[in-house]
Amino acid sequence: TLSSSTKDLLNNLSEPITVTAYFSADLPAYYARIKRDFKDILIEYGNRSKGKLVYEFVDPSETPEMEQQAIQSGIQPLLLDVREKNKVKQQKAFMGAVIRMGERSESLPFVQPDGAMEYELSTSIKKLSIVEKPLVALLQGHGEPSVAELPQVKQQLDVLYDVVELRLSDTSTIDRGTKTVAIIAPSDSLPPSHITQLDKYLAEGGNVIVALNRNRPELQQSAIYGLSTGLEAWLREKGINVLENAVLDANCGNISVRPQNSFFTFNVPFPYLPSIQRFKEHPITAGLENVMLEFASSLEFSGDTANTKFIPILTTSEKGAVQSLPTVFNFEKQWQDSDFPLSEVPIGAIVRSKIMPEMGTLAVIGDGDFVVNGSGQQMMEKQPDNISLFVNAIDWMSDETGLIDLRTKAVTFRPLDQMEEDTIEYIKWLNFLLPVLLVILYGVFRAQRKKRQRKLRMLSSHG
Repeated sequence: TLSSSTKDLLNNLSEPITVTAYFSADLPAYYARIKRDFKDILIEYGNRSKGKLVYEFVDPSETPEMEQQAIQSGIQPLLLDVREKNKVKQQKAFMGAVIRMGERSESLPFVQPDGAMEYELSTSIKKLSIVEKPLVALLQGHGEPSVAELPQVKQQLDVLYDVVELRLSDTSTIDRGTKTVAIIAPSDSLPPSHITQLDKYLAEGGNVIVALNRNRPELQQSAIYGLSTGLEAWLREKGINVLENAVLDANCGNISVRPQNSFFTFNVPFPYLPSIQRFKEHPITAGLENVMLEFASSLEFSGDTANTKFIPILTTSEKGAVQSLPTVFNFEKQWQDSDFPLSEVPIGAIVRSKIMPEMGTLAVIGDGDFVVNGSGQQMMEKQPDNISLFVNAIDWMSDETGLIDLRTKAVTFRPLDQMEEDTIEYIKWLNFLLPVLLVILYGVFRAQRKKRQRKLRMLSSHG
């Protein structure tokens, strides 16, 4: 079933769309299913667009010319492992598509399965149909990571936005065409004149998302210190107080530890890396499964409920805690349930004015590093849902794409070590008991059946 955003997109096409699907023949069963699913979704797109979207399937392996055409269109062949007669061989295959609107085109080098298929197809069509992309500005000049240190965020935003750097001065103003200003992990203080410009931009209908660090971990010292940038007072005026503390969660990521006098390293739970797997119901978090935070801080509502609407969108699990700063920690500590007395501690939230609807939306997350990849040898890939959370917030506030639900529509496999303990226990018992229960039920069914057959034979013999 197509999402409402895809239906709206197809209903409002300004020009015809042509999709050329490059798929090899004789694909292994799993990949053949992807081909069938892609054809089915193209049929549905064609019907919904009232014939404005047409498609064709081409087998590039038929001729060298067609193979070269596919490669020049951005579709690279894949090497698939195929099992035949207890042997595994590699087979070259094409599984991509090119979407064209007029003189413009977008290529899908590999068609993703399931929900990702609709997202990639609809996003490509949306990208082709946008004449002028809206602006998203990343604030710079206060110790924020450069755009080059945010490759995952930029890759997602580039699809539908023009991402620009924003450097404020005493005389500059924020471009009114900017849909959202993103402030990510500033480490230096913002001058009052910059705060004033942000305040004016928000009051005039602009949107701001702030990913803020209120603590500064020093791993070599096993300590966490406080951090202030001048944004805290401004956010408090808007109704969100980002507390100078460290959030802990029993549901957390692991860290590698090598005990003293040992040559071996062990992965141990580290509650200062909260793993958020249960989300408040909101378009920004719909479909998310696992957001991993790093030394986050908690939020509390500091506004007037009569004037301001406070919407938590990110919280800890039922086993959370906070520590005041400065504090020290022990990597090898054996954590107990009693260490986590708090439930659903807010880490991310949205505030909107109730009395001034013309004002923009403010989103705040108490962790500035959850989408920062870094640079050089320090560069690390972030959880896909971390990026989706951030980009979803920009989509929702900018109100331009309508594709939030597609980005996270595909249900991904979640490893057992990333699930709640209760869920793991449930799955274990289900796997153990279900086969036993089925055998017992089948035995009861056979016994009842034989009993009925004996009665019928007895009745027939007496007759």
